[in-house]
Amino acid sequence: MNTAATRRHTGPFLPDITTNSRKPRRSTQYRFRNSLKQNICVQMLQEGYHRSFSELFSLLSSDQDRRAAAEPGSQVRLQTPLEEQQDKLETMRLHLSQAEQAERIGSWSGACEQRLFLGRYFSTSEDLWLRLHFLHSCADRKQGGNSRPATEARACMAELYLQRGELEEARQQAELCIKQAEDGGWLDSAGRPLRLRACQTLWTIYNQLADAPLDNADYREALMLLHKGYSVATESEDKHMEGEASYRLGLTYQRAGDHDTAKQFFNTCMQIFGTLQDADGLGKSYKAMAKSTESEGNTHETVQCLETLADICRSNGLQHNLADAHLCLGNIYYTRSQYERACEFFLQGYEVACNVGDVALLQKAQEKFR
Repeated sequence: MNTAATRRHTGPFLPDITTNSRKPRRSTQYRFRNSLKQNICVQMLQEGYHRSFSELFSLLSSDQDRRAAAEPGSQVRLQTPLEEQQDKLETMRLHLSQAEQAERIGSWSGACEQRLFLGRYFSTSEDLWLRLHFLHSCADRKQGGNSRPATEARACMAELYLQRGELEEARQQAELCIKQAEDGGWLDSAGRPLRLRACQTLWTIYNQLADAPLDNADYREALMLLHKGYSVATESEDKHMEGEASYRLGLTYQRAGDHDTAKQFFNTCMQIFGTLQDADGLGKSYKAMAKSTESEGNTHETVQCLETLADICRSNGLQHNLADAHLCLGNIYYTRSQYERACEFFLQGYEVACNVGDVALLQKAQEKFR
């Protein structure tokens, strides 16, 4: 019996782990046996990143819930499950782990950098929910929430909510970004000033917020919103944005019938666009000014504006606007019974429209000869 026992225990109790062993290690066997999700999660736990594991596991569960709640055949159902997308899982594992490591040493800005990276990494429409998750987790942190990467995350969220049409949420994020970037002088990841980027977004938000009251002829509400946008534009020190904000205000006062105030803003446009040598901006400003002076019955100023507009268009190759200027001049001379002069401008407008090949503009010019 002792002999049998001796024979039974002649081999080692532990597996051979020498470098010459050809047996695969148990952990290696598990990596081939387990799913991609399991391997990623086990690796995070083995490396000691328990909070990162919990967050990743929660996101994977959220993806499963999204897919289960979606209608059969919907876009969400057709997407590849997150747990089967190796590049995304590996990227989240790496940067969540690095964020957790940064938190352990008190580098809150470093932790936010990792989360901002993930927020920018998930850029496709199908990953929008992940993008928002990481941007919010970067910007809304108690520790590090006022850092440069957290401020950039707010700029990203403002733009994202703007694209989705969630204007109030976009406005809140843009205003917070401007406030946080006020004294920092920070640049975003592409080297653009964060404060200017947020100002441009906020101005666009106010413009879009003004669309609904304008459609309902609620000029008081629209003007209040556009003046807020104008203040943002002037404070941003972006002269082109300031010119566009002045132009939008001028058009709104024009629609409301306040041509005196409209002309003040159009004059501001002309000065700004003239300094910037922006021919398009100058052209539309003169065209708008001509409309206001015509509404006031000031034919002489209207003709001057349109002739200046024609000169600008001719010098800068703005053929569409040139044809329109000629047709407008023709209309004015026609109403003044100067038919020969009117015919000259109608003909010039028709010739330019032919050269451009714009069917709608050509039809408009042809109507003048009927």
